[in-house]
Parts: sequence; structure tokens; C-alpha cells
Amino acid sequence: LFSTPGHDPALIERLQAGDHEALETIVHLYSTKLYNVAQRILGESADTEEVIQDVFWTVFRKAKTFQGNSRFSTWLYRLTVNEALGKIRRRKNQKREIEYQEYLPKFGDDGHHRERPVVDWSDSLDRSYAKQEMQRVVKAALDGLKPLDRSVVVLSDLEGLSDKEIAKTLQLTVSAVKTRLHRARLFLRGKLASYLGHSAA
Repeated sequence: LFSTPGHDPALIERLQAGDHEALETIVHLYSTKLYNVAQRILGESADTEEVIQDVFWTVFRKAKTFQGNSRFSTWLYRLTVNEALGKIRRRKNQKREIEYQEYLPKFGDDGHHRERPVVDWSDSLDRSYAKQEMQRVVKAALDGLKPLDRSVVVLSDLEGLSDKEIAKTLQLTVSAVKTRLHRARLFLRGKLASYLGHSAA
């Protein structure tokens, strides 16, 4: 997940001893990765910078609480996600969350789609949208997810963590991660299909 030097026990021991140079090394190794995670969850760069500053301050203050029971990167992810989710909860003007049901496939009693199968819109992506436009569309779709579900998708599909690692990071069960991930992916597929002018049903 991260560069090998970040797993150097000696570096972590120096951090736990209050070594500021060790903290600077860890910031250098991890700041870009953690910034990207926080930004994808928050969607606002100003908030992201504040969150990352708070994360590394927490890393320095609470380094001794890291017991090595999980990977150091998992601990950093957990601090980053928790700080980002806390920032969202503290926002005064919360965005109204989109109801997932509107964008999930709709099935009949026999288990088949009520109207028509979910369209395979993937072939139309390159034809219809420039890369920059698709990034905007995907970001807008991600922003429609509930914060915890968005965190699961970011850690899984964008950061490449396993379900087990995500469960440790977010302190969920593996089955809860699988359920949230499945439902969020269905929502995203339906949301993207609607952006491209197709039915989500």
C-alpha cells in the first residue's frame, strides 16, 4: 500500500519517542496518499488540508498508542477517515443525501428487472465524455454516497485495500464492508448510467 520505508520499525520507534525528524519523514512518505483519500471523502480541498494537518498532529501525539497489531498504514488510514468523517459531521450546511433507491436496479417478483436490464454504458464513456468530464461525473456520483459508504468505496476501488483491511480501518465487520460496497457500487452504476442518459432500472 505504501512505500516499504514506512514500515521500518526503527522509524516508528523514533516517532513514538517524540522524534520530529521521524515525523517529517512519515509526512513525506504518506502525505500525498492520505491527502488523496481525505479529498475523495470530503470533496473540498480547504477542508482536506486542515484534516491532513490534524491527522499528522494526531499521529505525533498518539504514536505510542500504535501497538503494531495492524499495519502502520492501516492505522494512518483509520485516523484519516475518522478525521474526514468527523469534519463532515461538523459541517453546518450538510448536503442532502441522495436516496439510493432511485438509482438502484428495480426487480420484479420473479427476480428479473422490471423494465429492462441495466444498460452496459461503459462503451459510451470514451465516445460521450472527455476524461476530465468523466472525472467530474465520477466525483459527483461519489459525493452522492453516504460518507461511510464513500469511505468504503474509496478504500476499496481507489486505494486497493482488501475487505479485511477496510474492516480493520473502519472498525466494521467484513460482511458489513461487503454489503456496503455492493450497494454503493450498484448506486454508482445507476447514477453514472443516469448521467449518460440511460435508465438505472
